[in-house]
Amino acid sequence: MSLFSLLKYLSFFSSLAFGLLLVCWLAPGLKEETAVLGWVHGFTWIGLALLAAYGQRRGAIPFWLAFLVVVIGGVGPFAGSAGFIYETRRRQRLAPATA
Repeated sequence: MSLFSLLKYLSFFSSLAFGLLLVCWLAPGLKEETAVLGWVHGFTWIGLALLAAYGQRRGAIPFWLAFLVVVIGGVGPFAGSAGFIYETRRRQRLAPATA
C-alpha cells in the first residue's frame, strides 16, 4: 500500500470517527460514547497529521493537502477527506491511458 493510499484511508476513518462523535455529542445520554469517540478522533488526527507532514516531505501528497489534514483536520477532518478525493481524481486524469 502506498503512503498516499494509507493517508487517504486514515483520513476517511478520521472523518467517520468525527461524524460519529458529532452524532453522539448531539444525542442525549451518550456521554461515554462521546468521550471515547473524542479520544479516537484526537489520536487519529495526531497520527494522521504526523504522517501527512512526513508524506508531504517525501512527495507523496502536495503541500495544500498536507495543510488541509494538519491544520484544518483537527476541527474538520471532512476537508482532508474531500482533498484526498480531489487529489485521487486529479491523479487519475493525469495518468497516461494504458489501453
